Amino acid sequence: MRKLIIMASLLSLVGAHAMAQGKAIAFEQYKLDNGLQVILHEDHTTPIVAVTVMYHVGSKNENPERTGFAHFFEHLLFEGSENIERGQYMKIIEAAGGALNANTSNDRTFYYEILPSNQLELGLYMESERLLHAKIDQVGVETQREVVKEEKRQRIDNQPYGSFAGETFKRAFKVHPYRWMPIGSMDHLNAATLEEFIEFYKTFYVPQNAILSIAGDINVAETKKLVEKYFAEIPAGTREIPRPNVVEPAQTEEIRDVVYDNIQLPAVFQSYHMPAQGTDDYYALNMLTQILSAGKSSRLNKELTDNQQKALQVFAFPYALEDPGLFITLGIVNMGVKPEDLEAAMDVEIEKVKNELITEEEFQKIRNQVENDFVSGNATMAGIAESLANYQMYFGDANLINTEIERYMKVTREDIKAVANKYLNKENRVVLYYLPQSQKPE
Repeated sequence: MRKLIIMASLLSLVGAHAMAQGKAIAFEQYKLDNGLQVILHEDHTTPIVAVTVMYHVGSKNENPERTGFAHFFEHLLFEGSENIERGQYMKIIEAAGGALNANTSNDRTFYYEILPSNQLELGLYMESERLLHAKIDQVGVETQREVVKEEKRQRIDNQPYGSFAGETFKRAFKVHPYRWMPIGSMDHLNAATLEEFIEFYKTFYVPQNAILSIAGDINVAETKKLVEKYFAEIPAGTREIPRPNVVEPAQTEEIRDVVYDNIQLPAVFQSYHMPAQGTDDYYALNMLTQILSAGKSSRLNKELTDNQQKALQVFAFPYALEDPGLFITLGIVNMGVKPEDLEAAMDVEIEKVKNELITEEEFQKIRNQVENDFVSGNATMAGIAESLANYQMYFGDANLINTEIERYMKVTREDIKAVANKYLNKENRVVLYYLPQSQKPE
């Protein structure tokens, strides 16, 4: 569903938010008696509204024998409801001039509609139906099983290097449920019964496990009345919501492996364990990835793609999660270069940031990049609504949408050097070589 955009042109209507002009993002939040958290942001820049609901359920909440449920529900809950005929959910939004989308991560599931502001009530009705009257029957389950299988074939099985996250995480995590990815196991989905899907819905799709976040051309007082109309009657869930508390043991030695894939050029993936999002070290590591690969003048790009020409492409990014995740560096090997040579060159650049402070010029550049990314992330109504929900769900503080940048700005050059030494060590990483199938031993 991540790629499902019914009317993408509507997205172009959203303009830069007041945050881009240095103004704080104002919002109001409250909680209904059933536990549903509500966040409202009023902005009359353009006549649109984003109606979003974030559920605190991702792949890490799944039964290890039934992986893929959270992502499966991202698809299943577009099937319809007791009051919306099968296959009509998307058509109704389209007919109203809107767009919709959804995505699932290891930690949460997020649904949204972007609509003309005079269709706010429609968006609230549709999301309340998803929460209260979702249609979970054998026809829908069988239909979406095939949809998910096709998505896996397109995005993972037949996508060059598409399996790298799954191959990496299952080696990096031995006990934590991050060891499987949101796409899950097709065998598990095939084996699951209708009753198991219904139980999952009743457990996780309840008001106290959700945040309704609305941003755009709304009147807050009128919106509150509509929220009350469509969501107050939904009963709170009665079950305990499973929250995994397992802690992954520290990795003590490097893990190395080879994956043979349908690719032309080899690739090197290095994945280091890193702390959870929101921690002090997370912000320093995030800024370190900017130094390594943000833009053509970044260290990995300048040295490995331009100067040495050992990599066709090279990246570094934090796979940041609610619990400790992974700091990933990867490079696609240039023609005629051995993976071992590219890996060695990548290691040299890592050692440099461990042994030397970055320059003042680099430091100021990445601070500017971080500020720009922070503003850009909140430049659309959907982006604002999602950020507000994320901050509330993960940290219990929606106002981080205005203040999190301060945490980045507190990071020093010394902090960046310190986290490089603390986390970017060989015994703390998984290294995968992706090689063409033609090189696989007989």
